[in-house]
Amino acid sequence: MNLKHRVVNPMDLDETDRALLAAMLEDARTSQRALARKVGIAQGTVLNRIRRMEEAGIIKGYSVILDPTSMGWTMTIMAGLRIVKGRMIDVQTKIAADPRVFAVYDVTGEWDSMVLARVKDREDLDNLAKTVFTLDGVSRSFTHVVLNTVKEDGMPKPPSES
Repeated sequence: MNLKHRVVNPMDLDETDRALLAAMLEDARTSQRALARKVGIAQGTVLNRIRRMEEAGIIKGYSVILDPTSMGWTMTIMAGLRIVKGRMIDVQTKIAADPRVFAVYDVTGEWDSMVLARVKDREDLDNLAKTVFTLDGVSRSFTHVVLNTVKEDGMPKPPSES
């Protein structure tokens, strides 16, 4: 069986897998030895479980989490877009290519797509609104500026067993 293409049901994750994932979400650079101590299992078991979760696609990779404000991105923007029928993929692809945009979603409801972006200042927001949110194929848009971020965590936690 090729594990790279195996779909793992979240219920296949046991408490040990969940504990490993929780520890790695806190700090993905934690050594396998430290993970083994924290979770209370052998280091070889840590390696095997991590490898299994990587091969199953549960763990997709490891990355650095940047602080947007420290990088000069001072404003977070949420925009809803109505997109002309038949242009969705083309328009979303162009929008996603903008370095200020960090998420593009197909959604239900009044809007066809939701876009999350970060800009440096009001001038940069004006540019984003006039260049990206008015691309050919966008029939209508609304833009909200985030005043305060209560929670922002792009890393979902594994579902608990119930």
